[in-house]
Amino acid sequence: MGWSKHGDHRLGRSTPWASLFGGMPIGTAAALLVLNGHITGISGIVDGLIGNLVAPGKMAGRIWRTLFIADLLLAGPPWRFFRDWTLPVVDIATTTLILAGLLVRLGTRYGRGCSSGQGVCGLARGSVRSLAATATFMGPALSPYI
Repeated sequence: MGWSKHGDHRLGRSTPWASLFGGMPIGTAAALLVLNGHITGISGIVDGLIGNLVAPGKMAGRIWRTLFIADLLLAGPPWRFFRDWTLPVVDIATTTLILAGLLVRLGTRYGRGCSSGQGVCGLARGSVRSLAATATFMGPALSPYI
């Protein structure tokens, strides 16, 4: 496949080992959370963490949510020791980033879930709503490459 018109990303480049080692923890985390009555949706986990911070007495929910978010934040940087990896430069105004974050938040509330919850857990359990939601956000994301 050719180079993308949006940078130096190669669409279609096969990364089986990175995909395997990235997908295994995601699938394991999703399975463990489902077995304990939770969905691996990042927006819901963050919502629950924020709600638990303001509602005293819910320490159990606070602990697993904090560990989950900490793992997301800490898992990526060690990869730079194994691959030629640099952090992307974000050259966008802070107000634009805040507005984009608020719009994403609105979309996850309106769509009743985020891409991780809909795409990982919803599709795995055969949810038609999750299929529609995943197609809705993946279609525009892939459109520049088609």
